[in-house]
Amino acid sequence: MKTVPEQYRSCGQEIMRRADVLAGHTEAAGMMTRTYLTPVHHAAAQQLSEWMSAVGMQVRRDDAGNVIGRYEATPGHENAPALATGSHFDTVRNGGKYDGNLGILLPVSCIGAWHREGRRFPFPIEVIGFAEEEGVRFKATLLGSRAVAGTFDKGVLDNLDEEGNSMRDVMRAAGFNPDRLDASAWPAAAVAAFVEVHIEQGPLLLNEALPVGVVTAISGATRFMAELQGLAGHAGTVPMHMRRDAAMTAAEIGLYIEQRCSGRPGLVGTMGIMEVPNGAANVVPGSARFSIDIRAGQDAEREDAVADVEAEIARICARRNVSITLRKTHQAGSVPCAERLQQQLANAIDACGLPVRHLPSGAGHDAMAMAAIADVAMLFVRCGNGGISHHPDEIMTEEDAAIAAQVFSRFVDNFAA
Repeated sequence: MKTVPEQYRSCGQEIMRRADVLAGHTEAAGMMTRTYLTPVHHAAAQQLSEWMSAVGMQVRRDDAGNVIGRYEATPGHENAPALATGSHFDTVRNGGKYDGNLGILLPVSCIGAWHREGRRFPFPIEVIGFAEEEGVRFKATLLGSRAVAGTFDKGVLDNLDEEGNSMRDVMRAAGFNPDRLDASAWPAAAVAAFVEVHIEQGPLLLNEALPVGVVTAISGATRFMAELQGLAGHAGTVPMHMRRDAAMTAAEIGLYIEQRCSGRPGLVGTMGIMEVPNGAANVVPGSARFSIDIRAGQDAEREDAVADVEAEIARICARRNVSITLRKTHQAGSVPCAERLQQQLANAIDACGLPVRHLPSGAGHDAMAMAAIADVAMLFVRCGNGGISHHPDEIMTEEDAAIAAQVFSRFVDNFAA
């Protein structure tokens, strides 16, 4: 691997330093929690605005609360479609400080370097700090990017937070107008492409000793919540063959999901919630509740797995004489990254003297929403600690931040709309 030039090492240092500063804007001391339109969320937005302004960007906020910085094109190209980039600055509860934030801080640092050199491009660059992606406060995801893409579901404005405040009222109290959300949408003709830089949130790059990778597609997902009803009984007196055990029914379903989704690259299945209401050590469980999350880079593969899981659930429940209520809570198709942009990212990685690795994203990202108005691409950056993310142990290195800045800069230098 070639030595990273000093200008990008400076970017890497700045990115890491600013990530630490941004992490100070948290709702709970000792943990990283920053949810939509809380006071610390506004403080983080103000900090991002100041950093953007300091590197010659024109900064604005839309009525979804997004922070948008525009680095103007060379004279005569101001009306050219913009290269858009960015990510989100809200977090999960007790999350990490690079998820989302990296995708804002990195392009701002690169623009700072270009601004000091007096460099501009034949297209504007728009860096978007999406105000909400995680869905923590109002249980609705991708609010910022959906507003920009013109796909914001206004039905969620009536969603309530844990204190009973509606999103609509919270937005108004913050100085935003939910009735003007349509005006936040960008026309497709104004965007040449959207490129998101993000930590991988997984172990593939780490295990292969690679600092960056090109995302091929963002996996589609299908989620369910299930409630099982069997028959409670005394653990010592109900014979095994007569039991209608809801917990063991859920366990068998979980094992089938694991088996069905194993051995197929890109296909994953998870039972992230499994509960036995009012359970006791000496009671055969009469009820259980669990979640199902199935994802794949190819929609057909995910849909086949979902169909098989649903059919097996019916068979297991019938055999065990347990009833089930299965409710689909989420469905999103996969979003392929544009091949031309994948190739441009791969060229940039290769030009930096690095191996090119293509990989899917199992997690959802703002690029999914932005695909409604533009071709999208993603650059993954290695994270440490076994790929842990959405957790305080989420880490990345200064060197990888510098390498990613170099790759992104090379991509912008040679960007072809």
